[in-house]
Amino acid sequence: MSSTPVPLVTTPVFLVDIPLLPESAAGHAMQFIDLLRGANLLARLRLGAQAPRLAWRLLDAYGVPLPALPGPLAAYTGGSVQAAAAPTVDIRACALFLPSFHAADIPAIRAVAGRNQAMSRQVGQVLDSGRPVLTLGNAAWLAAHSGRLSGRQVCLPWFYVAGFERDFPDIGFTPGQAVSEDGLWISGAMPAHVSDLAVTLVRHTLGPTLAEACASVLVPDPERTRAALQANAQQHIPATRDSTLARAMAWMEEHLDQPYCLRTLAAAASVSPRTLLRHFQQELSLSPLDHLHGLRCARAKVLLEVTLESVPSIAVACGYADPAAFRRIFVRYVGMAPAEYRKRHALRAPRRRWRVEVR
Repeated sequence: MSSTPVPLVTTPVFLVDIPLLPESAAGHAMQFIDLLRGANLLARLRLGAQAPRLAWRLLDAYGVPLPALPGPLAAYTGGSVQAAAAPTVDIRACALFLPSFHAADIPAIRAVAGRNQAMSRQVGQVLDSGRPVLTLGNAAWLAAHSGRLSGRQVCLPWFYVAGFERDFPDIGFTPGQAVSEDGLWISGAMPAHVSDLAVTLVRHTLGPTLAEACASVLVPDPERTRAALQANAQQHIPATRDSTLARAMAWMEEHLDQPYCLRTLAAAASVSPRTLLRHFQQELSLSPLDHLHGLRCARAKVLLEVTLESVPSIAVACGYADPAAFRRIFVRYVGMAPAEYRKRHALRAPRRRWRVEVR
């Protein structure tokens, strides 16, 4: 008696090609891969082990896959496609992502595009096959050189618009948007918009539900941040840790410019001075006063960097009535005197540069 074979359930894997030119901003490619990995994690959490997922491979300027690299780069350069190559996996080529590239000005951008005509031809082949092309920033030049994007819209930083319009007058612009999606061309203006590009690709491949989940997790959202902080301030979100150390540290941060008193600090933390000292020693291997000195020196570094206040004034602002004591403590914690630190790290021009000579 023969049994009926159980059909294999195949898991779709959507393959994204990511070319790296000699001039490419490789960090943008790595960030995009990290976002794809985040999308895969969300898909697995929601749909289980059989969830569809995204894979990627890095290519050279001629479309040849790059070899895997050892160490930390292995997660980016190897294993993504090979691990997916199983009988139960259905690999589908889905898109091409072009990260922006390093170029000092518009002529340099044109030179890069001219040197990489093979990649522009590959972009044309991808578009002809019905797969989308994603571009970030000035990578739009490579896509436009394919000759397949006449009449389309593109997102670009404002400082590229005039030069791009001269080179490709038949391509329009979508001002005021992070991402433009016009047919098979998906473009992002700035490096900050790489997460929006990733979410758009997720919508095309894994579906709108997962894209919405990715957008809430992977894309910066100032309104959610403000809402979370406000809810936390109004104690709608309970603290995950209300420890003696947390209470003491919070009090010190709010009273950096006040004289140090162990009894006052212990009372703010609702413990005895002996108990407070024990908590600091067990958890941080230092005393509360050592921690306070570190906080005060951190504030002093900021004031030295961004203000023109004198060192004695900064000492008072950081809780030190004696400038000499402040200098000794600053040297101990930072490794150099306040004046030397300001000389190396100041973000303000010396006052003499402000003067306008009256003749």
